[in-house]
Amino acid sequence: MRTLVPGATGFVGPHVGRALETAGHEVWTTDRLNPRDNPRHLSCDLMDADAVHQLFQKVEPQAIIHLASMASVGESFQRPQLTLTNNITAACNVLEALRHVAPQARLLMVGSAEQYGIVSPEALPLREDHPQQPASPYAVAKVAQEHLALQYHRSWKLDIVLTRSFNHSGPGQSNRFVLPAVAEQIAQCECGKHDAVLQVGNLDAQRDFLDVRDVARAYVGLLEKGQRGLCYNVCRGEAFRIGDLVEGLLQQSRVPMKLQQDPTRMRPSDLPVMLGSAQRLQEDTGWQPTLSMQQTLRDILEDWRERVAATTPSDKPATGTGRS
Repeated sequence: MRTLVPGATGFVGPHVGRALETAGHEVWTTDRLNPRDNPRHLSCDLMDADAVHQLFQKVEPQAIIHLASMASVGESFQRPQLTLTNNITAACNVLEALRHVAPQARLLMVGSAEQYGIVSPEALPLREDHPQQPASPYAVAKVAQEHLALQYHRSWKLDIVLTRSFNHSGPGQSNRFVLPAVAEQIAQCECGKHDAVLQVGNLDAQRDFLDVRDVARAYVGLLEKGQRGLCYNVCRGEAFRIGDLVEGLLQQSRVPMKLQQDPTRMRPSDLPVMLGSAQRLQEDTGWQPTLSMQQTLRDILEDWRERVAATTPSDKPATGTGRS
């Protein structure tokens, strides 16, 4: 299929592009950037309805994986208006272009497990029929995006599949998220660019983590085999304590470091435990996770070692700055 990926240069996009190519798709990508060396990447502001319409006319997609989103829960508390406006309007413009230009195409609308909100331990693992009680502006925007997509599915008979994706991490992720933020600090300390105190947020939260490369394979599976009008949890089915994952990164550090809790890294409301069931995803697509969290942690740290080394002058020894 000719598959369009809005939000392609974010964290998940490159992994999804590679997974699609492996599965034989003709991959077209879009975001606000326009790299000159990729003729199948088109610049488009998804907040501009006319531009999205023209994008669909040019590409004539047979499938779309909508990844474009302001994805930081923490940032959504600081910029709620921008989060709501950006995420809902972009999704609406994609849906309108789908309806008018490519009504036979399949759309995978990517949502978040944050939509479930704070849940009781008795409700775990979460299944797709669990009520949604969003606890952040980001989660509210994702709930609205899902309901909007389902309304287009019902009103216009569009072929739409949805996800509620649980936490995922891996190489290429921004330091706005917990595991790469820790890995960056370790890599900087190893190069003498950071002191030996590791700044962390809430270590007791438990999250159902997947490697981003397994998530990308799940998205391709849902694009090809998911049932229209259904929402799917994308998760491992196993919750990891954040403190244990941080310890797993520290064990790979080449220098000793101490932990220090940073109040600025705490959220106004934080979900204590998120654990999902991937039964529907597995039954409909045959998907299974293949990468362990140990492998994910190793790859995240190596990624940040390479990034930090690339910004360290090679003609003189690195010195500690004491900055966090």
